[in-house]
Amino acid sequence: MALPINIEDLLHQRKVERTRIEYKSDWNPEPIIHTLTAYANDFDNMGGGYILIGVGEENGRPVLPLTGLPAEDIDEIQMDLLNKCNFIEPRYIPVIEPCVIDGKHIVVLWAPGGEDRPYRCPEKIYTDKGGRKSNKAYYIRKGARTIKANHNEERELISAARDIPFDDRINYQADVADLKPALLTDYLHTVGSSLYQSVMERPVEEVGTDMQIVRGPSEYRKPVNVGLMFFNDNPERFFSCARIEVVDKPDPTGRGMTEKVFRGPLDKQLRDALAYMRNYIIKEYVTKVPDSELAVRAYNWPYAAVEEALSNAVYHKSYQIHEPITVMVTPEKMEITSLPGPDRSISDESLERRVLVSRRYRNRRIGDYLKELDIVEGRNTGVPTILAAMRKNGSGLPSFETDEERSYFVTILPVHPFFLRNNNHPEVDNAPAASGRRSRGDIEKLVLKALSESGALSTNEVAAALGYKKTTDTLRIVVENLMKAGKLAYLYPDKPRSRNQKLCLV
Repeated sequence: MALPINIEDLLHQRKVERTRIEYKSDWNPEPIIHTLTAYANDFDNMGGGYILIGVGEENGRPVLPLTGLPAEDIDEIQMDLLNKCNFIEPRYIPVIEPCVIDGKHIVVLWAPGGEDRPYRCPEKIYTDKGGRKSNKAYYIRKGARTIKANHNEERELISAARDIPFDDRINYQADVADLKPALLTDYLHTVGSSLYQSVMERPVEEVGTDMQIVRGPSEYRKPVNVGLMFFNDNPERFFSCARIEVVDKPDPTGRGMTEKVFRGPLDKQLRDALAYMRNYIIKEYVTKVPDSELAVRAYNWPYAAVEEALSNAVYHKSYQIHEPITVMVTPEKMEITSLPGPDRSISDESLERRVLVSRRYRNRRIGDYLKELDIVEGRNTGVPTILAAMRKNGSGLPSFETDEERSYFVTILPVHPFFLRNNNHPEVDNAPAASGRRSRGDIEKLVLKALSESGALSTNEVAAALGYKKTTDTLRIVVENLMKAGKLAYLYPDKPRSRNQKLCLV
């Protein structure tokens, strides 16, 4: 059974966090069964983990070149592993894939969070036939270590076991046929999974089973929610309002407001929304420094911060709440809102200090898919990435808002000061508004100011004075309205079509 992940990426921790990977130089049943049990319990809803047998470890990194396992031992290790998995209660079997890397044989175990948690296993696994028995215990992961749960952790684990993360639940309203082969094929090819080689030759049910997005008894196989979120053309059929709405509101009255809605598989709608914002919302401002060849460059919002904030919203949103993710763009700020709010493990003080480290994750598998596709980075890196991008751009720091009930979460990115109106910076008086567009009222003021400072100007010269590359339709309308209002006039009224025609104040 192949894994839906690139083994080289897994080996070198390129897509999966160190805390979710265990390296074992050889087959040692006791610690491996303990770690399998801990991954199956998925105490922090991290999504389980991986064990690479035949790979040595030093300071948390794999020892290279690989030592590997003797080729003749691979089958015996797999048989012994299956037998030892019977010690886990309830019975739990990981996905097993033998593979060869750099000519060395290793065995990779994928242990996703189990549906029947909590799991426990013997503290001691005896390999002799003396019939000795051992006490059984619950094991969990703490950082990169497998430990036996204490009394309080046992109680918390048993309590959490009643709630499987929504993205990892079976969807009984959908069918396996709702998983689209083309989307599965594209994903497996993109991430470099060995499953790609056989995806077109096997039924979707088999491929989905290997990817852990199809589960249930053989006579009643059903897709898992995360499969429908990524491998169906229209997830909103199953999860109402599973979409992103971007609203660009350049004026408080709503004049000139535009709204774009992005639908489709979660990764597609996220990519499309980010592409739209990069092309139409994010603007760069460049100004020369007096008496210097240097220029000051800044963006109204740095793309890296926007990307991370919106990706976090997709990752942490509850798809049981029928509200979309919204991005509201105004001249002063960008607000990205998703429901509900952050986990209670993040205190109000931590929010104010911009330190958002969550112990539990609402969607343990959405993040894995987004990371495999190189859309997001590791867990708990989102806010540091946003902070670093805003500082590098010279922007103000972001803020995070929620209410007492934690019913919503808003990431607020302030616009760079260069793009603020009336900011008392003469060198940026003509900078575009935060959204890249000005209201007609702003343009009227700038036209009158340009003419009062420069005298008579042609329409193209007025456009250049306002920072435009050419005369826009909005500028033409503004000029016509000012002329009708008696505030502007032609310098040569008897020659309205003259090539030398200019505008002047009345």
